[in-house]
Amino acid sequence: MKRRTAIAALSTAALMAWLPAARGADSLEVLQASAEPSSDGEAWLVSADFLITLNSSLEEAVNRGITLPFLVEFELRRPRWYWWDERAATATQSHRLSYQVLTRQYRLLLNGVPMAFSSLGEALEAMSRLRGWRAAPRERTPGGGQYEGRLRLRMDTDQLPKSFQVTAITNRDWTPASEWKRFALKLENPRSAP
Repeated sequence: MKRRTAIAALSTAALMAWLPAARGADSLEVLQASAEPSSDGEAWLVSADFLITLNSSLEEAVNRGITLPFLVEFELRRPRWYWWDERAATATQSHRLSYQVLTRQYRLLLNGVPMAFSSLGEALEAMSRLRGWRAAPRERTPGGGQYEGRLRLRMDTDQLPKSFQVTAITNRDWTPASEWKRFALKLENPRSAP
């Protein structure tokens, strides 16, 4: 009986030691996020900074010509004490990272805008800054009150080639995702346009 207890304790300790290491394998993090009204007062402009590091599997894949699709997801919520939070608006923005072997350039497609870089580090640095994204109309926050924004960055596994979608089901290296970053929205009146 003592032997079974000792084996169970060792198994639990091994599992607990492994879990933080597996959690640390995530390569995406939202460092800061905020939203402010646009100058015309019609939309919420979202800005964020991400920490993006590719694990060896993803880095090797992009260097071999596989396009890596990422998705920025935004939610606008109104907290309610008597029920679940109301989801006022949602928006997504797609990013696609690839390497062109013939030109030896990394290509980044940020929400439809193409960019070229000579190194992977430069491409990841450009992808780590989000500025002035018109993510939600101001009409979704009528009358003020308290609202909360939520933002995250994740690999869009639905856009991977089919063979890699199967790999993503069983291999955590292919499903990096940041935690949701929560932030309060400033509900003051926007500045009037000049």
